[in-house]
Amino acid sequence: MKKLLHTLLLLLVVGAAHAQDDIDSLIAIDEVAVVGRRPMKQIGVQRTQFDSVALKENIALSMADVLTYNSSVFVKSYGRATLSTVAFRGTSPSHTQVLWNGMKLNSPMLGMTDFSMIPSYFIDEASLLHGSSSVSETGGGLGGAVKLSTRPKELDGFHLQFAQGVGSFSTFDEFLHIGYGNERWQLSTRLVYATSPNDYKFVNRDKKLNIYDEDYNIVSQYHPTERNRNGAFTDFHALQEIYYRLTDRDRLSLTAWYTASDRELPMISTSYAEEEEIENRQREESLRTLLGWERIADRGRIAAQAGYIHSWTAYDRKMSLGGNSSTESPSEGIPDGTMEYSRNHLNTLYGRFSGEYLPSERWLFSAEVAAHHHRSRATGKEVIDEEGTHRIGFKEQRTELTATATARWRALPWLGVGMTLREELYDDTLSPLIPALFLDGELLRGGKLVLKSSLSRNYRYPTLNDLYFQPGGNPDLKPEEGWSYDLGFDWRLGQGKKLSFDGSLTWFDSHIEDWILWYPKAMGYYTPDNVKEVHSYGIEVETTTAWRPTKDWLVELHASYAWTPSLNEGEPFSSADRSVGKQLPYVPEHSASATLRLGWRRWEAGYKWCAYSERYTLSSNGSSITGTLEGYALSNLSLARNFSLRWCDLSLKGAINNLFDKEYITVLSRPMPGINYEIFLSITPKWGCKKSQQ
Repeated sequence: MKKLLHTLLLLLVVGAAHAQDDIDSLIAIDEVAVVGRRPMKQIGVQRTQFDSVALKENIALSMADVLTYNSSVFVKSYGRATLSTVAFRGTSPSHTQVLWNGMKLNSPMLGMTDFSMIPSYFIDEASLLHGSSSVSETGGGLGGAVKLSTRPKELDGFHLQFAQGVGSFSTFDEFLHIGYGNERWQLSTRLVYATSPNDYKFVNRDKKLNIYDEDYNIVSQYHPTERNRNGAFTDFHALQEIYYRLTDRDRLSLTAWYTASDRELPMISTSYAEEEEIENRQREESLRTLLGWERIADRGRIAAQAGYIHSWTAYDRKMSLGGNSSTESPSEGIPDGTMEYSRNHLNTLYGRFSGEYLPSERWLFSAEVAAHHHRSRATGKEVIDEEGTHRIGFKEQRTELTATATARWRALPWLGVGMTLREELYDDTLSPLIPALFLDGELLRGGKLVLKSSLSRNYRYPTLNDLYFQPGGNPDLKPEEGWSYDLGFDWRLGQGKKLSFDGSLTWFDSHIEDWILWYPKAMGYYTPDNVKEVHSYGIEVETTTAWRPTKDWLVELHASYAWTPSLNEGEPFSSADRSVGKQLPYVPEHSASATLRLGWRRWEAGYKWCAYSERYTLSSNGSSITGTLEGYALSNLSLARNFSLRWCDLSLKGAINNLFDKEYITVLSRPMPGINYEIFLSITPKWGCKKSQQ
């Protein structure tokens, strides 16, 4: 790695020698201020929009990384290429809905989304919809929603881009983009491949080794330095996009996203087993496809989509039994020594029809109907219980129908009002009407200071695992119900000037009843029940400051912060229950992030920072060694140089992660890597492509 860093520095120095040649080929363009009326669709909406720089920073990033350093939401991660979930406003990961081009990505079996499985290089637009703002897009987002999309590149000719990443722990990342476009067609193929033994070193604070004197008396103790054991991963993603423009108003699209992943789940820090004694592995294959049609009219648009999702996941945890560890039992088809075994198959059919109509500058109407049909099958090991021998698992299906109508009215030039009504049907269960009200008013002309507020009701229905998992599923579960309130300000100052300042400040308050919790039974397994009422409230702050002192320089700072008490206000579960009035487990009360970008000509330096306060692993907020995880702050540093050669555009970047070598854990008994390095090289040939939008 030291040789790679030396090579990077050498190339950057050589690039500096050619900086003037690059500058001479640039044409300085004066800034132009563009002033327009705020979109009607944004009336009262609390939204965080990510820019393309954050999404395309480097090929090693997943959407979990993007959210960690560019928002104040809590990302609970087990490390790279392991489960990473996102929680809004003190809720659980299953209360965060995720949409990709309008289609839900949340697993109907688990209810949540693994953001480590979403390469940021596959996402062209991403935004967060906080609280009530998610109701217009999807149901069940008691905390909020993450909206992801891909879009055509508007190429004219052929396009090719290849990026190679090399990092610590023998980590390799590759990205390839091949595209072609003309007036009618836009074709795009994106491939991402990542592999690593992921065997970073860490000081194991959960173990102590003794030092003995000559008489075998303990004279001292120390924490051993170990490697992350059994943490290797191989991920492959392929995204194929086809767009065809039928007329100036009509466009067809076909998008297919394939994922194949083989990941070991690292051994916990309290394990004394040898690496070869335990195999803990998860494999996944998924295919998501979308066929779409869209027509743009003078005063609106209509669109239709049809989609299909196939997902297969396998989890195995095996203990070595000598020579028989790899032998399969003919009766069960499961290797001997297997402690845990599961196979999940999921097939989803999806359809959606939506439209918007703008009868005047003061009114906007939109409506949508959507359907999801899930067919799932879960299979586990055979067990022997009171009813005899049987295979753990279930085979179920579910149909979800939703209808949404929204009206937004610009009552006065400075006052906007919006209302959304949503209805959902899960199999034969019809939800009560789900309303959302929005209001905003300009306190300073031109949208320089805007007051925003919203109020909504929302529901989240139990997942298939909640209802049918064996053993322990509870078919009598009630849906979780929540009310959310928001009040805040948005400001946009200095637009079009050398110094600009944008931001938002929001107070939110949320009450969720019938919170679903899995708890242990006397029989030795877990079961879910509606046992909690959760009150979550707090403040969210987000600011972006951009300063361009000269045409060659750019300084940009984006920062966010959230204060999120999330308290259990339900009845005690038992006489020993000490969770009432306490912060929910794994929900930090304080979270913050910041990114600083410094650009000079073709150079760019970046600094990223994130911080989380302490988290509790126990609902009682116990202060035991295992009950509290210390808060931590992380820093990353990067330096990049762009070259414009006759035959290609070249980008070279180096990054240092965990700059100050901080020891930290996000999840109990899962130490994270210390300081580590990455180098990225991106090449974009100029042949065959007249223009491209990156």
